[in-house]
Amino acid sequence: MADLPEWTIKGELILNCNCTVFCPCVVSLGAHPPTEGYCQAWSGIRIDKGQYGDTDLSGLNVGLVLDIPGMMGRGNWKAAAYIDERSSDEAYDALVKIFSGAAKGTTGLFSMLVSEFMGAERAPVEFTTEGKARRLMVGKTIQGEIVPVEGNDPDQDIVVSNTGYWMGPDITIATATKGKVRAYGRVWDFSGRSAEICQIDWKGPGR
Repeated sequence: MADLPEWTIKGELILNCNCTVFCPCVVSLGAHPPTEGYCQAWSGIRIDKGQYGDTDLSGLNVGLVLDIPGMMGRGNWKAAAYIDERSSDEAYDALVKIFSGAAKGTTGLFSMLVSEFMGAERAPVEFTTEGKARRLMVGKTIQGEIVPVEGNDPDQDIVVSNTGYWMGPDITIATATKGKVRAYGRVWDFSGRSAEICQIDWKGPGR
């Protein structure tokens, strides 16, 4: 790890998967199977502030596609990354290292769990917020929108707090109003299914 640059990412992550109710992996830490027995998901990351060594990552977005055949902790994931087309060559390379797990740290588990990194490519990755809705648009590849599930007090989100989940300790329970994926031979629609929102503070190569 002494040869790897220090890196940090602070921002927000959204995710929509095929689970019919809130993702059991958040509280079971991957020890409980997804509600359908397997996990298919798309995710978006908005980087508010980030750096990889001397390379600035602030203001960039990333989209992910994940295909997991069973319990998350058993591995054999397939994953693909879509890197903001506004990224410099240095930022692109840094984000590929981070999201493939090669940069170690918070996302280092990807290098252990992902058996097939299907690819990374530049794309128009748009992560926008309107009211409480979050939208991720990656051309025609990912078209998603999620909203928090409304609680007893509509002004307060329903949050699972103080978890050991790798993404972050506090996960807002959400649902997808749109969740379409067309990538690597996969055609998915997870509209109306489980979603989550997480404020992220990741770093590497140590944790």
